[in-house]
Amino acid sequence: MLKISTAPHMCTTRTTSVIMRDVVIALIPAAIVAVMFFGLNALMVISTSIAGCVLFEYLSCKYWLKTKNTCVDYSAIITGLLLAYNLPSTMPLWMVLIGCFVAIIIAKISFGGLGKNIFNPALVGRVFLFISFPVQMTLWTKPSFLNLLSSDAQTGATPLAIIKSSKIDTQLPQYWEMFVGYMGGSLGEVSAFALLIGLFYMLYRKVITWHIPFYYLASVFVIMSAFYLITNDIRYEPFTHLLSGGLMLGAIFMATDYVTTPMSKKGQVFFAIGCGVLTVIIRLYSAYPEGVSFAILIMNAFVPLIDKFYQPRVFGSRR
Repeated sequence: MLKISTAPHMCTTRTTSVIMRDVVIALIPAAIVAVMFFGLNALMVISTSIAGCVLFEYLSCKYWLKTKNTCVDYSAIITGLLLAYNLPSTMPLWMVLIGCFVAIIIAKISFGGLGKNIFNPALVGRVFLFISFPVQMTLWTKPSFLNLLSSDAQTGATPLAIIKSSKIDTQLPQYWEMFVGYMGGSLGEVSAFALLIGLFYMLYRKVITWHIPFYYLASVFVIMSAFYLITNDIRYEPFTHLLSGGLMLGAIFMATDYVTTPMSKKGQVFFAIGCGVLTVIIRLYSAYPEGVSFAILIMNAFVPLIDKFYQPRVFGSRR
């Protein structure tokens, strides 16, 4: 069959499935660290989240949208992984499935399916669970290699929760502990080292560009550094804010989502800085110790407006 189309013509082997598969590979190191420190519970939450998202997407494509099965392009697996990475290891599995339903059916399929959603599905599921089940969503497990062989574990506070509660006498984890992931928190957010491996892999594979992760992380670090230099208050210590919470996970894997972020480089920079400013405001002045999820979702809503003001140059036209 001869296909006739207008120029420019581009031929590439980088299909949606190939790109999504690279993202899944980039997320694997964080899963390994989560299972190492949080044990069988972490493995159960991750497995349930992936299975739930794939099942809901398969059923919705077959009986609702009546389109081809988009589960084969790994997008539902990514949503399941990211949702699990935003949950504690103690999360009941039936609540995980509710999060899967909200992420896939409400945040993705109700907008028309893959490529048409305006909000990051995993973050919508996470925020829904956080608002609906705040106790279960803030029950953090202390990391231990002993957890690998047991489903029982002790609970403790996260670094951001310690800072937020002003219990400065409580010892914060050291920088190296926060870097490798030896601290309380959601499954995928604790290890900056594992997340950076995923970032470098995606940059090497040219899945994402450096703009959003760099400007997001840099904006939070610069603002917190300014507050810390002025006040010398440990609550503003920039490295603690950089290495703890969901900042690394959000900046690398969720703020870079193709569908819910601006198309142009200038738009991406504006988007990332907006996420950083909102994250700082929510962390410092709201009742919540963390603000990454809310910041990204708020900026997702502004993406059509950002794209309007930062439109890419038409191919072949002068600057």
